[in-house]
Amino acid sequence: MPSVFPFLEFSMSTAITYSRYGGPDVLTPAEVDTPEPGPGQVRIKVRAAAVNPIDLKIRSGMMDGIFPVEFPVVPGWDVAGVVDKVGEAATASVGDEVFGAASVGGYSEYALLDQPVAKPKEVSFDTAAAVITVGETAYRGLHHLGAKKGETLLVHGAGGSVGTIAVQLAVSRGITVVGTAGDRDIERLTVLGATAVPYGEGWAQRVRAAAPQGVDHVFDASGAGVLPDSIALVGDAARVITIADMAAAQHGVRFTGADPADRFWQALPQLADLIAVGKLDVPIGSIYPLAEAARAHADIEARRARAKVILTP
Repeated sequence: MPSVFPFLEFSMSTAITYSRYGGPDVLTPAEVDTPEPGPGQVRIKVRAAAVNPIDLKIRSGMMDGIFPVEFPVVPGWDVAGVVDKVGEAATASVGDEVFGAASVGGYSEYALLDQPVAKPKEVSFDTAAAVITVGETAYRGLHHLGAKKGETLLVHGAGGSVGTIAVQLAVSRGITVVGTAGDRDIERLTVLGATAVPYGEGWAQRVRAAAPQGVDHVFDASGAGVLPDSIALVGDAARVITIADMAAAQHGVRFTGADPADRFWQALPQLADLIAVGKLDVPIGSIYPLAEAARAHADIEARRARAKVILTP
């Protein structure tokens, strides 16, 4: 039946939404208004959206008060796709392949980008989406630490998505890297150029043995209560940074990640170029259809999914 108001255009598309905090089951596919780009924005047809741990924490209500939401929520930020509409003065054109942090939820058929980044043809949509948050976080942590060529960096949680990127970036800069990780990640981190040691009780002694020259900086991507011993290793809380331990302030350690203004999105083109020339690997674990976002969240929480998890509309 034709619209009563033919001069008005209403466009709907599919997204994943939730209207209350809870477990993965609160995530459901829904028809939503297709977003329209404003000045400087582009709209993309999403080809890949990455799932990040913060998505699960926000969905559960754990971050209520830190990341306030307005229900219904379309979760997710990290997207890659093809520009299909542009706002005035946008920096990309229709048909461009781009990626970046969505200003409107990423678990969707369409998303808006304020700062679209050109995707090199050598980089897949899945990989482009996967690197956004973890790559920016790793880059930011190293920037704040100021680790330099010839120094030694300890990365806690080196086997995780952020840790893996931090290891590679540091090694490429001539920094000696020691990483704590689970047994199943030891060999992979060794191939990436780090000296990997098992985490858990006694980790500090194992790090000292692996780095008799001493440790200059610590990047905690684990949140496993390692800050006191890390400070003891380097002798100065200012040489330690965490993205995962909310008790950081109690130890005089910088926590980075809570302030949206503290972001290095300008790192994304550099990260993409490193991927394109084979100097940065972003492990992707599982790929789910967009409609199965709830299963993706459940598998992550149950530790059935490793590495980066991707949704494809």
